Amino acid sequence: MKVLVLFAHPCEESFAAALHARTIEALRRGGHVVDDCDLYAEGFQPVLTAAERRAYHDTTRNRQDVAAYVKRLQQAEALVIVSPVWNYGFPAILKGFFDRVFLPGVSFHLVDGKVQGALHNITRVVAVTSYGGSRLKAVLMGDPPRRLVTRMLRGVVKPFARFRYLAHYSMNLSTDESRRIFLAKVERTLARL
Repeated sequence: MKVLVLFAHPCEESFAAALHARTIEALRRGGHVVDDCDLYAEGFQPVLTAAERRAYHDTTRNRQDVAAYVKRLQQAEALVIVSPVWNYGFPAILKGFFDRVFLPGVSFHLVDGKVQGALHNITRVVAVTSYGGSRLKAVLMGDPPRRLVTRMLRGVVKPFARFRYLAHYSMNLSTDESRRIFLAKVERTLARL
């Protein structure tokens, strides 16, 4: 299976970087073809420009500045997101990827004013993330990252695609053991992708 991994963290010594490395290893060991998209390392520009916004609904022009990323997304059979949750949201660079690459004619079509998913090439979605706070705090805040993955993405990928949302909560109180256990869970999950 061809897997697009979206990674969003600037520091190579972070737990997110360890999750990313374990994700790539597990997928490759599982025989998958991995397209490793490290948004920071690639210098992805997350800001939607005025020109891009004006061309947003023009499906003949809207992907010009992000054509290479659109191609990678459209070639993927699975999408794996590896990112921390900061301030109860994904890092701006990842949000910018969704804003700039998940475009009309790419991830969805507007038909009679209604959204119809267009990424039917993607049959599996996995998010691997960490939160500084507890699961309860995330729920009380509405958990926007989980909703983006399990609701927004569900609406644009193949119907009945398989989803997994793996989160290590309370990173501010984490231990070597809790991180080790979570890394093992990520590895087991991705081995069965």
